[in-house]
Amino acid sequence: MNRMQNVHDLGQSIWLDSFDRKLMDSGKLQKLIDEDALSGITSNPSIFEKAVTSSTDYDEDIRNLAGENKSDEEIFFGFATSDIQRAADILKPVYDKAKGTDGFVSLEVSPHLANNTEGTVNQARELWKTLGRKNVMIKIPGTQEGLAAIKQCISEGININVTLLFGLDRYREVTEAYISGLEERVKNNQPIGHIESVASFFLSRIDVLIDPILKEKKLDSLVGEIAIASAKKAYEIYKEVFFSDRFRNLEQKGANKQKVLWASTSSKDPSFSDVKYVEALIGPDTINTLPMETIDAFRDHGNAASRLENNLLQAGQHLEQIKANGINLDELTQQLEEEGVQKFNKAYDSLLKAIAEKKQKQMA
Repeated sequence: MNRMQNVHDLGQSIWLDSFDRKLMDSGKLQKLIDEDALSGITSNPSIFEKAVTSSTDYDEDIRNLAGENKSDEEIFFGFATSDIQRAADILKPVYDKAKGTDGFVSLEVSPHLANNTEGTVNQARELWKTLGRKNVMIKIPGTQEGLAAIKQCISEGININVTLLFGLDRYREVTEAYISGLEERVKNNQPIGHIESVASFFLSRIDVLIDPILKEKKLDSLVGEIAIASAKKAYEIYKEVFFSDRFRNLEQKGANKQKVLWASTSSKDPSFSDVKYVEALIGPDTINTLPMETIDAFRDHGNAASRLENNLLQAGQHLEQIKANGINLDELTQQLEEEGVQKFNKAYDSLLKAIAEKKQKQMA
């Protein structure tokens, strides 16, 4: 049997961390759904930037939308929403089969809004309305300012993919924002059974940042272990929060658990296995979003087994050990969040610049 299908059978959804029009035009997306049990897609500014700069697929859209006097940002969201709608329609049978708990496509608000609550909420509302699909999620960064936006959007019935999560304390705050948003709807006698949300942990970047520090401190046995230890602790928090009496009350009114999603799961260190962050984190009611090369690698030589709750005691000990050696994980994850926002801003600005350049060439 296909190894990707095996992961699905163990209760974990695999989403694709890559997106462009060719994926749909070539039939590759449908093939991934049929053969690999792919059940979702995430997009972000970096992904769209690559799609626009490396192909001519969007040139006609840029020309047509420019002819309507749209700004560069409006041009981007014009073709992006159209593509996301199409992908959502392709994934609709997955959504229907999963009774509305899987089969989603995500589109992100402008990363420049990461520290702007009101701007985030306004754009999330606008994108949600434009997309007009039940199986889409709007991505909002899990920044301090993003928390209030997440709560507000959930209270308005918008599906949210909370992105750029690195720290465990921030994850707890994200679960609180989600639950509070649902409670707000219940208070207003509004339905909650259709709302879905995921909390996306960016993992390999944690190891990229912390591993050189561990080597300096002669803690070589912990190299490549901290991101996975964090993920295991996050899953413990997930179970604590979403199996609590407080959430059970909401569940009786139709609420869905906010699943954890493992992101940034391609190995950045060539000395690690290319499926390291896939094999270690397989577990029920979770999602792993993988780039195409990691899907290919796992299909070829991955070992599917439920390991997420293995060695939990050791995971806790690893986190205690780095703390005892003067490494402040909270500070490092805050640094990663800020760097993540900057990276997405840079990619977004490059994307808009590429649109502006293509527009100029066509008008010349």
